[in-house]
Amino acid sequence: MVRTIQPLRTVLKVNISCCKCKKKILKAITSIQGIDKIETDVAKGTVMVTGNADPFEIIVCTRKAAKYAEVDSIGPPPSPSKESDEKSQKDTDGENPPKMHPTCSVCEPIAIVHVADVPCSTPCSLM
Repeated sequence: MVRTIQPLRTVLKVNISCCKCKKKILKAITSIQGIDKIETDVAKGTVMVTGNADPFEIIVCTRKAAKYAEVDSIGPPPSPSKESDEKSQKDTDGENPPKMHPTCSVCEPIAIVHVADVPCSTPCSLM
């Protein structure tokens, strides 16, 4: 008896606030074996992963990369239909994707250095 594994669609809510966040998440997910398709929606803050990979492994890798990942749904992917594909293409052609910053405060921390008020022993001048 041959048993075929049905692909699953795992939808996660993540914080995608910049290009660097998105790149880290995609890099972490693509390292998993059995992934067929990855879709990100920056406006909704979701990542949809379709394939035979273990959903638990997808969640763990995403949490390591993004620090926050909430499971939205896990289940079989919807069956493709011509009408829905045509509608989705028409809908996405007209809308502009949201602008993303190259880095965010989470990805690029700013160092704050406190300088003590120490009098200078030698005369200094800046010209």
